[in-house]
Amino acid sequence: MIFASALIALQTIGFALASPLQPRAVAYYPPASGGGSMLDNAGDGFGEPLNVIISGLSDPTVLTDAGFLNFARATGLSTECLGLHLGAPQSANLGDGHGPVNQTTELRQDFGDVLLGTCLESLVGGNHLRVFRQNGPTANSGALFLAVSSEQDVEQSHNIIPNGYDIGRDDFVTSATAAGLSYNNVKYSVKSETVSGLLQPGSSGINHGISIDGNVILLTVHTA
Repeated sequence: MIFASALIALQTIGFALASPLQPRAVAYYPPASGGGSMLDNAGDGFGEPLNVIISGLSDPTVLTDAGFLNFARATGLSTECLGLHLGAPQSANLGDGHGPVNQTTELRQDFGDVLLGTCLESLVGGNHLRVFRQNGPTANSGALFLAVSSEQDVEQSHNIIPNGYDIGRDDFVTSATAAGLSYNNVKYSVKSETVSGLLQPGSSGINHGISIDGNVILLTVHTA
């Protein structure tokens, strides 16, 4: 009897480990509904807009750390130069019950070289994003909230270019929705939707005082 119970337990564990990731039920939960914000915390009371959301209805593998990195590399972004990061991470409260949580990762434009290209971005500037995952106990969508921007070169301390939040967002979305998008033998199909009302237009509370149009782009990403 004990042996049979142990065997059933082992079979259950094996099934759980072998089971694929399960799709989520919603695209995202508005952070403000749970006391959160669509601005991250960049310090001094200001924040960067979370201007792109990777929908929780995307393929589950895309929403993992490794899966999103592969997708980001397809769009021309990769991990930081030699794995080094200068400066403190930013945090965001996505209204999911976790409170403020530091960014999951930070990616930079790689100029076609996933190994060393981001070193060039660190010197000359380019597109850049921070990733925050909505997975808390009260709003577990699994969606990825991205703070995307286009920044200046190292001599300008990587400050955001004029209109850099909207420009960075639009450049990323253009790359993400390009026909034939693929990386590492994974092909992507991406649906884009513009969402209004999550961010307020203007520069109030925005880091560097840069005005935004208030639009958030929702991307639903599927693999082929």
